[in-house]
Amino acid sequence: MFRVMVRDSMSPVAKEILEASGKVEVVIDNDKATNDPDRLSEIIREYDGLAVRSGTRVTNEVLQHADRLKVIGRAGVGVDNIDLQAATQNGIVVMNAPGGNSVTTAEHAISMMMSLARNIPQATASLKDGKWEKKNLIGIEISGKTLGIVGLGQIGRIVADRALGLKMKVIASDPFITHEASKKIDVKLVPFEELLLRSDIITLHVPRLEETRNMINSDTISKMKPDVRIINCSRGEVVNLDDLFDALKNGNVAGAALDVFPEEPPDPSLRILKHPNVVLSPHLGASTGEAQVNVAQMIAEQMISYLLDGVITNAVNFPSVSMEEMERLRPYLNLAEKMGSLIGQLSNAPQGVAVGYSGEVSGLSIKPITNALLKGLLGVLQISRSIMSMQAL
Repeated sequence: MFRVMVRDSMSPVAKEILEASGKVEVVIDNDKATNDPDRLSEIIREYDGLAVRSGTRVTNEVLQHADRLKVIGRAGVGVDNIDLQAATQNGIVVMNAPGGNSVTTAEHAISMMMSLARNIPQATASLKDGKWEKKNLIGIEISGKTLGIVGLGQIGRIVADRALGLKMKVIASDPFITHEASKKIDVKLVPFEELLLRSDIITLHVPRLEETRNMINSDTISKMKPDVRIINCSRGEVVNLDDLFDALKNGNVAGAALDVFPEEPPDPSLRILKHPNVVLSPHLGASTGEAQVNVAQMIAEQMISYLLDGVITNAVNFPSVSMEEMERLRPYLNLAEKMGSLIGQLSNAPQGVAVGYSGEVSGLSIKPITNALLKGLLGVLQISRSIMSMQAL
């Protein structure tokens, strides 16, 4: 009998699916106190599986105590609350549920855009305050405007589809999408700098990465149209709130709609929360009943398939290998990453790396081992280049 902890007020359908197998004992833990990694570390060793949303941080400290843990299921897309490196080193599969809440999040971005364009939240507050401020709440038409989508993944593509239906001109910037792929959905792919210059409205749909942190700042804002409107339903760290507030205050940005914040809930004293041209929501992008059922169902079914049959689906840190083989791979993964790190330290600019396998390991699925070696190598090279850049300054 496997034990699985389900957290973060996940839809009851997850528990129902897991228990229906007859081979899984489910423990529901929605206690916010155990969201703390120190507390979670005290109880995690009792479980084979962990199902979470965004509220639980699964840190390296937690995983060092997870002796039985085999799989972590993230009911949603983003896995930035999970230490993937530590999970991989411990042979723990991390799965997500891509697509389960994409439509819901895209619809929220469109809703924020419409609310921003027509001052709907401000008008509601004004009327409830007994005022009739029709002349002060003049908006803009969406039709014919250029929408710039930063990040053309699943959510960005759905936003593009809905925007085209509203007769908007849609352009996008995404380094991982080809021009051929964007043409298939009638979206013109442009460099990020060009998107900033051309867009009437910019909507952000990027993951939380070092490359995306503070990508909307005083410098990038200075390249935008003076009446631009900015929407962020991705990750709070993507926008520098101080720079955005200053741009709103001096009129360089006409309005902003924010669903996410660097810290959640945000500090009530944040200046941007009080600006009249800002539309706000408390991270509601994926918060619909339909989406919560979809992602809970997806992740529960995927965890069942792995725990019972060894089938890996939608894993973000492992290819599809059986559970039995994963157990045999564990000792090689850590060794390969250390070897990659050693190569990176011995040579700052390797021209190529050849990996050879012999003996028992050659009969296993070697792709995860190769990936671990490359991870160790690239990690060291990235640090070395950062140090060189700092020295050059």
